[in-house]
Amino acid sequence: MAICNFPSTPLLLFPPRIPIFLAINPKRKSLRAAACNTTSHKNWNISKDFESQVKGHTFSEDFWADYKGKMEEMKQVLLQHSNLEEKNNRKDSLILVDGIQRLGLDHHFDEEIDMILGKLSNHNFDSVEHDLYDVSLHFRLLRNHGYHVSSDVFNNFKGNGGKFEAELRQDIQGLMELHEAAQLGFTDEDIIDEAENFSRVNLNKCLEDTKVDDYHKKMIKNTLRHPQHKNIARLTARNCMNGGLVKGCSNKRWGKTLTEFAKMDASMGELMHQEELLQVSKWWETVGIAEGLSRARSQPVKWYIWSMAMLIDSPSLRVERIELAKVIAFVYLIDDIFDLYGTTDELSLFTQAINRWEYSASDTLPEYMRKSYKGLLDTTNGIAQKVEDNYGTNPIDSFKVAWISLCSAFMLEARWFRSSELPRAKEYLENGQVSTGAHVILVHLFFLLGLGRGWSSLHLKDTSTLLSSVATICRLSDDLGTAQQDGSDGSYLKCCMNDEAKMSRKEAQQHMESMISNQWKILNKECFLHLNDSSVTCFRRASLNSARMVPLMYTYDQNQRLMLLEQLVNTTKLF
Repeated sequence: MAICNFPSTPLLLFPPRIPIFLAINPKRKSLRAAACNTTSHKNWNISKDFESQVKGHTFSEDFWADYKGKMEEMKQVLLQHSNLEEKNNRKDSLILVDGIQRLGLDHHFDEEIDMILGKLSNHNFDSVEHDLYDVSLHFRLLRNHGYHVSSDVFNNFKGNGGKFEAELRQDIQGLMELHEAAQLGFTDEDIIDEAENFSRVNLNKCLEDTKVDDYHKKMIKNTLRHPQHKNIARLTARNCMNGGLVKGCSNKRWGKTLTEFAKMDASMGELMHQEELLQVSKWWETVGIAEGLSRARSQPVKWYIWSMAMLIDSPSLRVERIELAKVIAFVYLIDDIFDLYGTTDELSLFTQAINRWEYSASDTLPEYMRKSYKGLLDTTNGIAQKVEDNYGTNPIDSFKVAWISLCSAFMLEARWFRSSELPRAKEYLENGQVSTGAHVILVHLFFLLGLGRGWSSLHLKDTSTLLSSVATICRLSDDLGTAQQDGSDGSYLKCCMNDEAKMSRKEAQQHMESMISNQWKILNKECFLHLNDSSVTCFRRASLNSARMVPLMYTYDQNQRLMLLEQLVNTTKLF
């Protein structure tokens, strides 16, 4: 099988490190703002020598020649693996495609991979000729690429009693791949739920089995904690490059070439992202808003990490990543204005000004809000103009609606907080989906990618379910992470316990975990079934990646620090 020795936490894979200043106190939304120690707040900013180090790095002609040569060699390997007449060739092709995906390199070989998977979709992978590992990998790869593949194929591994066969409990490789496949389940797929539970229970038993060696136990832990579908490949690929990628493959000749190509590609990606981060940081300095709002978060590194991760599968989208980081910056900034600065009356004036969307409306605002308001209009109008220049359609009306909705959601949260009023759980969540900012960010990205025009098969209204599922995952994960951290939360958990007097804290947490799992199934269905069109591939991947980033952005420690995110940046050589 194709085995990657994943790290215990997601790691960016890019080599030389450029230092940044890294301490923050991540603040939560309005209902919990008072619990945050904002006096200890610090910023995520690039170091003073960052620019000189970025500009001083180039690649030699020999590097480029070697890079192009290895890419062409891997394309030839893929073409050779497209001959699927032999059973072993079909399995090897699955392993090869999986290995490329685990290294985050599939965007270089889209045509070759589509050709292989298209042919594989015509082959019947059942339990007669193929084992649990083969069938699970086949299911996962094809569903991930939008091919129709029925989950009923897993019924072939059940016995007469309707339960999974007992001998499967000892098939560690098969169980791990079954668990990976189960992450791509849709709603109402009972067999996938059974597969997830069966694999999880028995993999945990393997961890307690003294006969299982340490290497496989480490593999099992990483599969359970970080299934591939819920991680961003280019952020978890480092250990794949350090070995173990091609174990079990009958032809290992391509493994060395692929690993070397991955390392070279990572070096190129590192420089590209450093240059983009530098642009975002310079833009933020030019805007100059942070100078007048000292308590607000000034975190260009964090904002860029969001946009970088969302569009990491499309290196050519340089402008889109930079513009999206600007949108994210204003989501954070306006959140801080509502949480840390404004009185109810001032925030009401700000919300009214957003509704007007006129520069003259700044005259109605307190002095400290004016630069932020003007900066938001300048930035948003500028992005809308870029979209019009590139695609002929100006989406400013859609942008306005998104920002008005966000500020209205912040306003409602502010009123709840200031009145000590605890809303019903349903009302809180409906508003909380909007206040994550996910809608604003994805709406801007939708148009930055050129979608929504006459020729496009996708319109903004078609993405409502997808946007809602991403936002719900963000909101519930944020609230759940904070609830597990300190227990002093005014979040969905608290609202649930208030609605249901007999619901314990543990039951409320389990309820939220179940809701997050269900939203992932809805997101899967939207991405792989309803929005399965090549014209929306980038948007679909970005939406998935935004949900995949949630554990990094919303897992707090006892000191309200985002330790997974800090560990990611500290251990990476990206910045």
